[in-house]
Amino acid sequence: MLSVEDTASAARDVLGSAATRIRRIDVILFAQDMENVAFDVSPSGIDMPGVRTTRKRIAVRIETQDGARGEYVGGRTDTAPQTHFIAKWIIGRDCYARETIYEDIRRWLRKEDRIGGCQIDNALWDLAGKRTGHSVSDLLGGHRGKRLPAYASTWFGGDGGGLATPEAFAEFAEECHGLGYRAFKMHGWTDGGWRRDAAAIRLLGRRVGGRMKLMHDSACHLKTFADALACGRACDEAGFFWYEDPYSDGGLAAHAHRRLRELIKTPILLGEHVRGLEAMATLTLADGTDFVRADPDLDIGITGTMKIAHFAEALGLDVELHGNGPAHRHAMAAIRNTNFYELAMVGPSRGQAVGTFYTDGYSDKLDAVASDGCFVVPDGPGLGVTYDWDFIEKHKVSHSVFE
Repeated sequence: MLSVEDTASAARDVLGSAATRIRRIDVILFAQDMENVAFDVSPSGIDMPGVRTTRKRIAVRIETQDGARGEYVGGRTDTAPQTHFIAKWIIGRDCYARETIYEDIRRWLRKEDRIGGCQIDNALWDLAGKRTGHSVSDLLGGHRGKRLPAYASTWFGGDGGGLATPEAFAEFAEECHGLGYRAFKMHGWTDGGWRRDAAAIRLLGRRVGGRMKLMHDSACHLKTFADALACGRACDEAGFFWYEDPYSDGGLAAHAHRRLRELIKTPILLGEHVRGLEAMATLTLADGTDFVRADPDLDIGITGTMKIAHFAEALGLDVELHGNGPAHRHAMAAIRNTNFYELAMVGPSRGQAVGTFYTDGYSDKLDAVASDGCFVVPDGPGLGVTYDWDFIEKHKVSHSVFE
């Protein structure tokens, strides 16, 4: 049996060996066709039967000197220049040095939002899992098992679409309940008005309140504090679980949200537009929010997400992950203080901005939910998914190689 000293020495040899050095990084932008979603009506998209649109996606492959590979598809394509910049500077680094790379990303992109580092970090976690034969959730110390309770998170309300009226939201919530979901979040209209949002909130409370946890996400479209207060009071009447990003400050004004929290009963959730651990901590410690937000596609990957989750845990607060995908599932499986997996963005027409680039049956489609309202954490090493690289190559828009 190896001594503690011998084991540590062996670990250093493996982690520091030439074999684990990053040899090559591919960053590919590719196009994905989407049905029943309209982005020309609203940049945020609305549920629109019969409409076809195209959306770009970003894929990253990281390869070490010995041929091991980490992969990730997801995140925002508009930050691809950041991803390129990071890829250039981490060639030759040890593939296990995620903390050091995380710290370098924070400094290198200190004048940017750092979102372009997410794909790199997530791919490095996938690589670490594949090299060691463990899933990412196991590497993170998986806590809650492999089944994640989910909420259906809708497209925005829009005239002419499938979610054009308060009644349409209520009917869709009933449909989601029938599929197994026991939580439902509506995104309101984006015209700056509050009356339709408030009407939908109250109707949802009457129709499915008590059977489903309900949330409202204004996505920062309400224009004034008074409008945000009006919607917040509707959430109180309907018994909502949380009230998210109420108005147009972008979720940054801690003072205003502290005042809003004093005037309504529904818990506030902020953080989707607040980047990184320190900014999220500052907002939370200033009493700006009740729930804390984190996202592996926005907060420097799984590494940054877990830092935010542990910060929230230290304060006795819950962290709710924004968005969906394999990185989100693995991170959530390792977090005690969280409640729901967000199945975004969904509507009665079944149009979604999710991938057709898997070959193993992985799905974030609305109808893929199990009858108990849960999604399963993928099995297998790394993120546990198999990407369809033939599809990605066939539909690529650009391909940058760093080596």
